[in-house]
Amino acid sequence: MEQSRAEPRTAPTAVSPSGSPAADFAGPPGSRTERRAETTARGEHTHSEPAAPRVVPQRHSVRDQILEALRTALLDGELAPGEVYSAPALAERFGVSPTPVREAMQLLVSEGAVETVPNRGFRVACHSPRDLVELSEIRALLEVPAVLALARTQPTEHWAGLRPLAEDTLQAAACGDRTAYAETDRAFHRAMLELTGNRQLVAVAEDVQRRAHLSALRASPAPRATDLLAEAADHLALLDALTDQDFPAVERLVRGHF
Repeated sequence: MEQSRAEPRTAPTAVSPSGSPAADFAGPPGSRTERRAETTARGEHTHSEPAAPRVVPQRHSVRDQILEALRTALLDGELAPGEVYSAPALAERFGVSPTPVREAMQLLVSEGAVETVPNRGFRVACHSPRDLVELSEIRALLEVPAVLALARTQPTEHWAGLRPLAEDTLQAAACGDRTAYAETDRAFHRAMLELTGNRQLVAVAEDVQRRAHLSALRASPAPRATDLLAEAADHLALLDALTDQDFPAVERLVRGHF
């Protein structure tokens, strides 16, 4: 039986802006090529269709979650100084694959919290009193000039926004929770330095502060609750001095804090 043939469809003739026929680049009905031909016939400028939007990754990846868990374990003393921990063993503990654990550990290496031990894993770094002194000096060099500059340039009403963060440090200190205090203290200082608008300063200062907290945990005896309360009270006193524009008090409090 002879197969029937459909009559070929004649593409509509379009005319380009220059007046030449555009039928030879018109494609099948409804196709992208035909739509482009019709657009050209109307004298409109065409662009290639935009690519599909990229998938935006979640803000908190598995690696970031593991990193925060490891930092907490270091501050709590669950990961002991001098001990070596393998990525597979830690991965089993957290219920994840070893890859995000290794990535998180490499970040901790860059922060000086752990050291790489070839073919074994990662050793929790030990810190001396000298490490703590040097890190405190660096913090003072970074933050004292920045806060003094802010004291002279920021509107006084800006300081009220930092008061809840200062009160968080006071609450953590009252509980004697060194880990919670380290987190709230870091949040307070980060928020203050963010007012400078200098992102690099914020990042460097936070890295040094994180190292200092860990060094303090390793190199010095656990502070009494009254010591933490006195340190936390510095934050509220500093905000009062900034609000009153009492510049000598600001400088005295910031330098004394370190």
